[in-house]
Amino acid sequence: MESSEYTITVDRETAGERLDKALSLEIEEISRSYIQKLIEDGQVFVDDKKATSKKEKVKEGQRIRVTMPPVREAKALPEEMELDVVYEDKELLVVNKPKGLVVHPAAGNPTGTLVNGLLHHCGNELSSINGVMRPGIVHRIDKDTSGLLVVAKTDVAHKGLAEQLACHSIVRAYRAVVLDNIREDEGTVDEPIGRDPKNRLRQAVVYNNSKRAVTHYKVIERMGRYTLIEARLETGRTHQIRVHMAYIKHPLLGDALYGSRKNPFSIEGQMLHAYRLGFIHPVTSEYMEFRAEDPPEFDEVLKKIRGRM
Repeated sequence: MESSEYTITVDRETAGERLDKALSLEIEEISRSYIQKLIEDGQVFVDDKKATSKKEKVKEGQRIRVTMPPVREAKALPEEMELDVVYEDKELLVVNKPKGLVVHPAAGNPTGTLVNGLLHHCGNELSSINGVMRPGIVHRIDKDTSGLLVVAKTDVAHKGLAEQLACHSIVRAYRAVVLDNIREDEGTVDEPIGRDPKNRLRQAVVYNNSKRAVTHYKVIERMGRYTLIEARLETGRTHQIRVHMAYIKHPLLGDALYGSRKNPFSIEGQMLHAYRLGFIHPVTSEYMEFRAEDPPEFDEVLKKIRGRM
């Protein structure tokens, strides 16, 4: 495999942060400890000069280049892990993923992922369509998003679920807390999403080299400076809800990548929970729907917000 490269321009909000922290805010798929190793290995350059310390403070306008060495794709290994399995049969299972858990192994996260736990739980009974690093994974949610995922145990189930994803028939609804008051009770964002031309680590609403993306939202509760919404995916682009809500000037609370880095409630990651998942069973043809209640940390933040009203 070839090496990959990230180039970041330090913005005003990131200026003054330590180099390793600034990079961890921008490159969310790589762990901070791995970033520190890349700095030690001479793979990080600031304005074309090799970085020598993870503690150096970055300045607005600096260009930081990170070179990721080639990663040899190894087979993911099983790890004992406590999984919240909502449903399981011979063809598939539905898992309620906790916030902070990466879905599958990647650079900087070779172990401790949902896939590692699934391999321990299911043994060899996971579909092979997505390869040895993503067995059974039909769709994914971000590390700091909690909630429901359907996992395929057989290739037949995987193909059937993938077809439903392709034709947008799977129900995927999220609860989210966004900044400021959304005046309309409901709405739709129908704007294409692609890689941000100004920062390849982010997605953005762009009209070249992009794909159609549709998010439907409705207000559940208005809470002063914040709004609790339901967001339903019609399509499933990377970071879609986060990008679309930021585009309409209501970024998710806690989303440092697309919103404000101010963190008044000291939370880790965005307030986004995949609470409802519905699909037609690919073998029995029965419609199935599952719900997952808000995780405790989500409820705690809601209580704090309501307490400030």
